[in-house]
Amino acid sequence: MAEFETSGGSSGEKTRGRTTIADGVVATIAGIAIRETEGVHSVGRGASKAIGAVAGRVGGSSGGGRGVKVEVGEKQTAVDVDIEVEYGIPIHELADKVRTHVTDAVETMTGLEVVEININVFDVHIPGDDDEDDEDSGRSSARVQ
Repeated sequence: MAEFETSGGSSGEKTRGRTTIADGVVATIAGIAIRETEGVHSVGRGASKAIGAVAGRVGGSSGGGRGVKVEVGEKQTAVDVDIEVEYGIPIHELADKVRTHVTDAVETMTGLEVVEININVFDVHIPGDDDEDDEDSGRSSARVQ
């Protein structure tokens, strides 16, 4: 959790208060920036991905930080994220775009320095595979018995 003291303006004046930014706030900002990056199909794996999809359909839900882990210090933050990318997108270029978007959003909104963004690409989304996943969800996916 980051905490900032706000001064009264000129040097030597007393502080006017403290601002605390929760880790979840940073995770939400980063998650939204990641999802807004063209070429990212989804963020998070398994349960966090499913919960994020459901939360995204429910009005007023904020699931922006699902699938995003952050470490927040006093002045710096680090971000870890699992993403699924769209087929055909150069992954190294997408990773650079994600890092740029997250850094810009987090630093602008919080004043924290983003020192590290670790991106784990866990899958490639192939258009048309969504129907297959729905059909297989009720059956066992074991290859051998």
